[in-house]
Amino acid sequence: MKTVMATGTFDIIHPGHVFFLEEAKKLGGKNAKLVVVLARDSTVRAKKRIPIVGEKQRLEVVRMLKPVDEAYLGSETDMFEIVHKINPDIIAIGPDQDFNIKELENELRKRGLKCEVKRVKRYKKAQLDSTCKIIKKIKSMKFDDETFKNC
Repeated sequence: MKTVMATGTFDIIHPGHVFFLEEAKKLGGKNAKLVVVLARDSTVRAKKRIPIVGEKQRLEVVRMLKPVDEAYLGSETDMFEIVHKINPDIIAIGPDQDFNIKELENELRKRGLKCEVKRVKRYKKAQLDSTCKIIKKIKSMKFDDETFKNC
């Protein structure tokens, strides 16, 4: 059985996240194990984003997703630390993740890690297929005082 690792923030869960995880798991073939590593809140902030949902809740939700076999929070200091612990056969990179595959593979080799890096090329197209699109839509909506009266 191959172990596939997928990483991301997984802030406001939407169909694009689940599609990415399903496609990532397929990279390992039949009976693959999918391990998801979530970016820590501090890591997300360092990339100039503020997570809407905190890391513990994001982790809890991702663990509930059907394709996910295991999920962990990543390291705040060394993104390769968890890779050493899990020792995946494949690291899946999302279509919207800004990683240079060759540079990542070279760094993995330098650290003695022998996993493949594969990019999931397809993305589920929908009106709200990214966290940023969801946030932009909420920000653009006009609400009256009654809209969230029961929230």
